[in-house]
Amino acid sequence: MLISVLSSAGWTALCVADGGTVPSRLFLPGARGKRWLLAKQRQPHKPAPEPAEAPQRPALQEVSQFMLLEREVELQYRPRMLEALQNKVHAVADSLKGQVPICSQCGQPMKGHDTETVSWVARFGGLHASVARYRCPACHDERRPLLDLLGVEPGRISGSLARLLALLAVVAPYPLAAALAELLLGVKISPMGIWKVVQRLGESAARYSDTLSQYHGDSRGQGAPTRDAPPTVVLSVDGSMLGMQVRKQRRRRQGGEPLPPLPPVKEGQFQEVKTGVLLLPSERVEPSPGRHSVVRRFLVSCLGDADAIFARLYAQLRELGWVGPHTMVVIVGDGAEWIWKRAPMFVRRCEILDFWHALEHAWGVARLLYGEESQLAGRWVHRIGEDLRAGKVSEVIARLQRMRPKAPELREKVQGLIAYYREHAGRMQYDEYLRLGYGIGSGAVESAHKQVVHARFRQAGMRWSEAGARRLLALRLLLLNDQWALLDRLPMLSVA
Repeated sequence: MLISVLSSAGWTALCVADGGTVPSRLFLPGARGKRWLLAKQRQPHKPAPEPAEAPQRPALQEVSQFMLLEREVELQYRPRMLEALQNKVHAVADSLKGQVPICSQCGQPMKGHDTETVSWVARFGGLHASVARYRCPACHDERRPLLDLLGVEPGRISGSLARLLALLAVVAPYPLAAALAELLLGVKISPMGIWKVVQRLGESAARYSDTLSQYHGDSRGQGAPTRDAPPTVVLSVDGSMLGMQVRKQRRRRQGGEPLPPLPPVKEGQFQEVKTGVLLLPSERVEPSPGRHSVVRRFLVSCLGDADAIFARLYAQLRELGWVGPHTMVVIVGDGAEWIWKRAPMFVRRCEILDFWHALEHAWGVARLLYGEESQLAGRWVHRIGEDLRAGKVSEVIARLQRMRPKAPELREKVQGLIAYYREHAGRMQYDEYLRLGYGIGSGAVESAHKQVVHARFRQAGMRWSEAGARRLLALRLLLLNDQWALLDRLPMLSVA
């Protein structure tokens, strides 16, 4: 039995919890409550009765026969698959014998220099090949045709395995991704090995995204055909904070001197990740009463730059063919100034202030007016919400102006709410937006924050370098946008 005592104004509140029952609270006068408590304390403690029999250890069943067969086949045929892959590599090497490469600079035939055996790591194990190296006497350019044709690097991880390892790192921290690689792929690799793969592929994906934005930002760039462009597309954008490392660049060892310790991470070392969502109002569905979803959506994200996120949003719209001369671009956002400053880049647009942000400002006044957890505060905000949803912004502002609060803090809050509603009155015609099917909330981008940023980048103790966060963001977007196959056509870049 657990007893807690709270005394106030001559009364004693006794919270009693016995076994698995819900705690009950007894309010007794002060003297009577104290006597009851002393009587309970004098009672001898009754130990809990011991079970008649000792608990048994949980039983484990035998591994099923089919699981054993699966693993036996995998162990049996994995070496054969490696052997078959090695034979195909030898066949490609044989097909290049006798072929002299041409110098890409001067156009003259290159001369054979030497031949060496190189190896690399694939999904089924290590591979090797005898590779001929050619040089141009005039330009001193070197080429190894076999490696160029196969697209592999000596001593490195093959492209297909690298992309599988990067896929694991996109959804799990690097140490966990290394453990999953051994369990799922049978490949032993360190977390640092996976980190290196992510940096190389992530840099390639990030550069592709930057170049695509520059291409579509130029008026000479051609986007997808717009003859089937939708009449309306919804664009929702917002920011989310990400914990960053103190140093933006990795430290390098100078000679034989040991690296100095990292300075302690100070509070407030954060950078904003801006995320945008593109969707079509016609593809909103209601799978169950009260639950809304979208058939498809496209996510765009970047680290910190407001101009960059809008450039990427515009590039994605053109890449999809979703922005034509008659397309209405509906921009949903909170009151952040950086959003509305860049909205005029879309000629045909409709700006909507997120309905829930509008109510959030009203709650700040209601808490001061009626108290933190008062039902009157909820009713007051509910009434404002119903009026705003009905398009009665001017009536709400007039009702707020008739308030005469005496407390300076409350008076300042009311004036701030009036100014906020006046500034965004043109973006708060919620009845019209609902009638047109545009939607009035930014739930899509809030969900995107959780999937893009929170689920991977904001786990316990995580701090990111600027380059590391940018590269992993680019890879995660490819996965969430169902564009992971695009990574097969991007090179693995060398990064410092």
